[in-house]
Amino acid sequence: MRVVNDTLIKAAKGEPTDYVPVWYMRQAGRSQPEYRALKEKYSLFEITHQPELCAYVTRLPVEQYNVDAAILYKDIMSPLPAIGVKVDIRSGVGPVIDNPIRSLTDVEKLGQIHPEQDVPYVLETIRILTKEQLTVPLIGFAGAPFTLASYMIEGGPSKHYNKTKAFMYAEPVAWHALMDKLADMTIAYVRAQINAGVSAVQIFDSWVGAVNEEDYRVYVKPAMQKIFSELKNEHVPLIMFGVGATHLVKEWNDLPLDVIGLDWRMEIRKARELGVTKSLQGNLDPAVLLAPWKVIEEKVKRILDQGLETPGFIFNLGHGVFPEVQPDTLKKLTEFIHDYSSKRV
Repeated sequence: MRVVNDTLIKAAKGEPTDYVPVWYMRQAGRSQPEYRALKEKYSLFEITHQPELCAYVTRLPVEQYNVDAAILYKDIMSPLPAIGVKVDIRSGVGPVIDNPIRSLTDVEKLGQIHPEQDVPYVLETIRILTKEQLTVPLIGFAGAPFTLASYMIEGGPSKHYNKTKAFMYAEPVAWHALMDKLADMTIAYVRAQINAGVSAVQIFDSWVGAVNEEDYRVYVKPAMQKIFSELKNEHVPLIMFGVGATHLVKEWNDLPLDVIGLDWRMEIRKARELGVTKSLQGNLDPAVLLAPWKVIEEKVKRILDQGLETPGFIFNLGHGVFPEVQPDTLKKLTEFIHDYSSKRV
């Protein structure tokens, strides 16, 4: 099937649209009863390794909520086993890595990814969705090097990333070698997703908010510059998103990307006042979705009003959908965003 609704692509490019496009991070997953039923039978990795099942999970929110894009259902850890990282997704914990990085030797042992051989199920899911099932853009994604490195060094989730930053400061040669390897992996992985049919790509740097601006420029930005410079040649919109990282928006604005995703800690108007010229995406606090509808409506109106002040705006949450959010709330929210913004354009 071809993309019929390309509103999100236009907004990502800063072009005029008839209304504000919307999708939700983690729209496919924990808040959906159909998904919870599947998780009683299959693990996350088991779902992603079955293309037909994974395609079903990916397209379900498009059918239920009428959002303007699907995002590929998978985990940022998906490509790591291909380069020699043993990852286990443990319930209630998250990704756990039994062979954490401790030295340059550990970094040098890491291999390269060959997507067609290493993650064929991911690419087949994309082909199923884009050739047979979706009429909205499919967003591919990957984890950014800093976030992947933090898991690989910490051995799992962390609150303060002490081991990661200690490694960054104490072993700069090994750190930059690791970031470079992860950048190369990300480029190859994302390029394969694009070749398989995704219409846009989001890079998740979930934990980069732990780094200050100066350290970002020295230890992280070179890898991001490499990734976006290479992927820019693929001519699909590139979206950058991090949590608790709005202090880095001017650094992101310098990168050759198309859209900056904001969490709820910075208003859309504030980002523009700081000189951000890229298209913006965001940024309702997902906790608001648990409030009464009147509160949700007021918060969403404020975001839409600010987003519509400048061409190039995509509505989203400031992080992922909580499991407690009712699917009917997301359906109602999508309808409200489309209706309200169409009258303001």
